[in-house]
Amino acid sequence: MDTSPTALFDSYEQDFKQIIQSIRTKLEGDAQDAQGEQRKAALRRVEMELDEADEMVSQMEIEIQGIPQSLRPSYQTRIKASKADLQRFKKLSKEQHAQLSRAELLSRPGLAGGTSDEPYGATSDRTRLLAGTALLEDGSRRLQDSQRIALETEEQGADILRSLRGQREQIQNARDTLQRADTSIDRASGTLKKMIRRMYQQRFVTGAIIAVLVLLILIILWAKLWR
Repeated sequence: MDTSPTALFDSYEQDFKQIIQSIRTKLEGDAQDAQGEQRKAALRRVEMELDEADEMVSQMEIEIQGIPQSLRPSYQTRIKASKADLQRFKKLSKEQHAQLSRAELLSRPGLAGGTSDEPYGATSDRTRLLAGTALLEDGSRRLQDSQRIALETEEQGADILRSLRGQREQIQNARDTLQRADTSIDRASGTLKKMIRRMYQQRFVTGAIIAVLVLLILIILWAKLWR
């Protein structure tokens, strides 16, 4: 298992590229060539994959905080390139949504053609204009909702990133504290070892003194008794 500081970033970037390739295939294939419900389904899948790609970019922004400063500039450039690709495909997706809305408008019964002698009949210009305006307003409202959701998601991602950065700093502070405690324990252990060594030395000296004193007492007693 790769435990380098860039391993997770590289993994998220690889997932992002795979998702972008899938989006490109759909936008240039089914979402462009298909019609009706098949095209709608393709565009819905594109929207889901765009959300996944957006999540991958957020994860890359989180992981770059743990990359060493000497390596970070090149990875920041890669994030900018990923964001540019994501925005380009988001724009292309919106354009195809708009094309689909226009196609649906033109394919509605009574809106694709026909004439009427009545100025305000069902197929009159006024009716087509009102229907087109309503459809465009609905599309605009959906785009605004999507933009709002994207902004809320971005804000939530930024909050999560700030929270993770704070937790990272706490972990680093705790690690520094543990390192200082470990150093203090090593010093205390060294001091205790020195004290124990000195204690044994003192016991040895004391024992030697006692032995000498006993020997002197024995010599004095021997001298008193035998002389």
